[in-house]
Amino acid sequence: MSADLEKLKEWIGQKESGVDDVTVPMVERLAATLDLDVAPKEGEPLPPGWHSLLFPRVVRQSQVGPDGHPQRGDFLPPVPLPRRMFAGRRVSFESDLRVGERARKESEIANVTIKSGRSGTMVFVTVRHSIHGPKALAIVEEQDIVYRDEPDPNAPKPAPTPAARTAPWTRGFTPEPVVLFRYSALTFNGHRIHYDHPYVTQVEGYPGLVMNGGLTTLLVSELARTRSRRPLKSMASRNVRPIFAGNEFMVCGEPSADGASAKMWVADHDGALCLSAEIAFR
Repeated sequence: MSADLEKLKEWIGQKESGVDDVTVPMVERLAATLDLDVAPKEGEPLPPGWHSLLFPRVVRQSQVGPDGHPQRGDFLPPVPLPRRMFAGRRVSFESDLRVGERARKESEIANVTIKSGRSGTMVFVTVRHSIHGPKALAIVEEQDIVYRDEPDPNAPKPAPTPAARTAPWTRGFTPEPVVLFRYSALTFNGHRIHYDHPYVTQVEGYPGLVMNGGLTTLLVSELARTRSRRPLKSMASRNVRPIFAGNEFMVCGEPSADGASAKMWVADHDGALCLSAEIAFR
């Protein structure tokens, strides 16, 4: 296994590219999923974070793996570990993408890191995406994907980190199954942990449907966008604990004294930290 994992580093530098259109129906569907009254109109800037709708991985049905993700070994390395989760991202907003424009994305495997910890072997794959509008580079994003062994059912579970209890910016959100399904459909994300209750509980051993990590991150950027008068410049986030359907969680933020940055976090219904983030404003 050790030698096989080391060979995964041969995927570093692998590239792919694609195009997608920022359409009016697309942004209207996301606005409805976020329960917003107004969606951006054609020619208006796409709000920061909404680019998560673009460039889904599209493969034939016969190329879908048992967990609902595309089979590994095409662009992403064939990591021989069963669990896959979104660990975090770093995003830089360079210029606007606008509704009605065509965007182009260039992706590259930036790094493959192998680690061992209390929960066993983990492989972190970092993917760097550069998204261009018709005139200029718009977004640079690095995503961290973690692959891991099946957990030992007899191993003690790590104690949760408590989140800060008060914040100037807050928003509650309850991830009902329909919301998770709608966001998965919008992003063409077939990962079964977000909509297939028998699979997520009986195969992966979670207590319920798992909140989409991308949607959690989007709610964080939305809170910052709507509470600050300054546009977002960059965002770095780390997912540290899963959130499950049916339980309200809190999205929180605390701006710096000069308004140039903000600390953001997400706390679940038990007050445990699920996501932490740093946002910089222009």
